[in-house]
Amino acid sequence: MTTRNTLRDIEEIADLGITLSDGCRLSARVWRPVDAGSDPVPAILEYLPYRKRDGTVVRDALTHPWFAERGYACIRVDMRGNGDSDGLMADEYTPRELSDAVEVIDWLAAQDWCSGAVGMMGISWGGFNGLQVAALAPEPLKAVITLCSTVDRFADDIHYKGGCLLNENLGWGATMWSYSSRAPDPALRPEDWRAVWLERLENEPFLPSVWLRHQRRDAYWRHGSVIEEYAAITAKVLAVGGWGDAYKNAVPQLVENLPGAKGIVGPWVHKYPHFAVPEPRIGFLQEALRWWDRWLKDRDTGVEADPDYRAYLMDGVRPATWYTERPGRWIAEKDGATGHLPRRTLHLTDAGLVPAPDTLAATVGSPQHCGAASGEYCAIWLGPEMPGDQRGDDALSACFDGAALEADTDIVGAPRVTLTLSSDRPQAQIAVRLCHVHPDGASTRITYGVLNLSHRDGSAAPRAMPIDTRVEVALDLDHIAYRVPKGHRLRVAVSSAYWPLVWPSPEPVTLALSSGRVDLPVRDTATRDEHVFEPPVAAPPWSHEVLRENRSTRRQETDLVTGIVSLVIEDDFGKTRDAGHGIVSGSVARERWDIHPDDPLSARGWCHWTDELEREDILLRTEASCEMWSDAETFYLNARLEAWENDKRIYDRSVEDSVPRDHL
Repeated sequence: MTTRNTLRDIEEIADLGITLSDGCRLSARVWRPVDAGSDPVPAILEYLPYRKRDGTVVRDALTHPWFAERGYACIRVDMRGNGDSDGLMADEYTPRELSDAVEVIDWLAAQDWCSGAVGMMGISWGGFNGLQVAALAPEPLKAVITLCSTVDRFADDIHYKGGCLLNENLGWGATMWSYSSRAPDPALRPEDWRAVWLERLENEPFLPSVWLRHQRRDAYWRHGSVIEEYAAITAKVLAVGGWGDAYKNAVPQLVENLPGAKGIVGPWVHKYPHFAVPEPRIGFLQEALRWWDRWLKDRDTGVEADPDYRAYLMDGVRPATWYTERPGRWIAEKDGATGHLPRRTLHLTDAGLVPAPDTLAATVGSPQHCGAASGEYCAIWLGPEMPGDQRGDDALSACFDGAALEADTDIVGAPRVTLTLSSDRPQAQIAVRLCHVHPDGASTRITYGVLNLSHRDGSAAPRAMPIDTRVEVALDLDHIAYRVPKGHRLRVAVSSAYWPLVWPSPEPVTLALSSGRVDLPVRDTATRDEHVFEPPVAAPPWSHEVLRENRSTRRQETDLVTGIVSLVIEDDFGKTRDAGHGIVSGSVARERWDIHPDDPLSARGWCHWTDELEREDILLRTEASCEMWSDAETFYLNARLEAWENDKRIYDRSVEDSVPRDHL
């Protein structure tokens, strides 16, 4: 047997076929020790729709060979209907997707080069389905490392938040409309790639239509939400997230509710922590190896003695739409995450944010473009996506400022805001931001939350607001770990609109606030790093030729004739040639979000993706576009998918749909 520290020679298999019970062949890329046949190793599965051949190659190169050299078989599988695999994909996280994964796990465990122990690792989609498959408890699955994921598909994914419709529902739907309709690599499927492509084009669902038909937390969303039964998960879970990412809440939730789970949250956006930004990065691969060695090889690596929760406490800094690094320190909670930390209550009053309750009589009637500084819901493309200076949005909100802080204040956890308010319309929403106000007035968003007031008592059975009647509502803001410096101030900002993050209510709304408080989880001030990670390492980077550089722009426009305010996003992800197998791929994404400050029914979203794939004399391109708008009763959707082969259009399809508004 090999020793723990011996690096093993590895081999790569570009297209290992895994045939499922219904005959569908899934394509896997495999890295494993060359002697695994005589010295079997555990398997680590990453199971995604994002195309192993030309989609996730950058991160795959940095990650999977490193584990393989240390005695693991890493298997990167294209899900059914994606990349180089057979079949069609109907939706995300379907029972079919999860049952396919269970079959793959059982197949891996039965191979002569596998020891029989399997782990799942993934970020985002792969982080989601890793938890969901773990809840099905296939016997060989012993451990999961989930990154940037969720435990509640309705409350904490890209569709709805606080019962509000996220515009990312359209944006991500446009992305998948493009991603999953692309052709497999003609070099791997020379006989049928074109037929497979045409079948995908004809059958790829326009998923925003599906998601928009479930505006409540119904059985559709409960499926795959592991919050429904944490006890179903018996595999050991390491959960990882980033403060710059949308999916930060799952880490403390898993730590608090899943025995043996450990959590790490850094300052990062939606990336693996060994190459993520903002820095500092950590030795994620070494942390993961300790997890795998303990639970897949039964070695004592000390992971059980690690603190339950390790989080990066960010120093309060000036607002910016992008950070390359965040100063701060690592803090550690030995038992639990943040639920045990003490709370400090501040009250919203006519005099500001104060320690004792007092009178409050404030109105909120934000113009529809309030939220322009919200940034992207999920920062991922490495452009100017972070929330910038909040002063513009603060001016359109009801703001409550506290006194200058007498000491550094470490906010660690999920602040809770409780308000007594009334609405002059039956359908309304609020956005609440906790901000750090600098001495010169600059405003940095610490964390935020939104609430559809019809969902004030839950999202399974929403109820319209009673008109001009006081109602108490509460919402939890997103988890955070943030230090507000001595001498600076806290601000709670409340608005009735948050565009372009969430779709607006059907009518302009005025809210009357009559009382409010914020309960802040405040931790004893950290004076040093309470945990030290190893420095980041990685396998050699992906070898490729750049044919077109990537470029991202994000700009705000105001039409002085019509009054329409717009956010315009253009992300050119560049064009590259793989130095190994030679495939050429490139993508460009464009979005536009329009609204008139006085008219919520002027809201309109537009998304367009161009995807290119080239191999020798084969030039393929898809153009996928979609729009959404609404009136007071109905959402309207319009989408178009076109495909081009060698500059000749070979396919086009249009989709038109309308979906009634349900308390939105």
